[in-house]
Amino acid sequence: MKKKRGLIAAAAVLIVLCIGAGFLYQKSKPSVSEGAKQIKVTVVHGDETENVFEYDTDAEYLGEVLKSEKLVDGEDGEFGMFITTADGEQADDSKQQWWCITKAGEQVNTSADQTPVADGDEFELTLKEGY
Repeated sequence: MKKKRGLIAAAAVLIVLCIGAGFLYQKSKPSVSEGAKQIKVTVVHGDETENVFEYDTDAEYLGEVLKSEKLVDGEDGEFGMFITTADGEQADDSKQQWWCITKAGEQVNTSADQTPVADGDEFELTLKEGY
């Protein structure tokens, strides 16, 4: 009987933890901004030259803007698009190059497809070397 009671208590605690985790996720996930907005995307190439692009868009996510404007090309994966080419420059796998997405200088922890955009946002796509 004690074993059964302990199992029920553990299941109840697990359910409460799952509900709490779901609530925290809903509160902390990035919000999506609807409607017209203007964003800026700066591409920093391997030779450290920069090209700045400004877009007026209704898109909710960065990936939508980058694809529709043909600024990037990439491979779709489990977490969205992995950028392989930006502004005509392709990352070289043999040199462990990759495109890093930052927003106002801070690295984002989502793919372009999962990065929401809001009016006035400034993003950077920087070619990095080394994993």
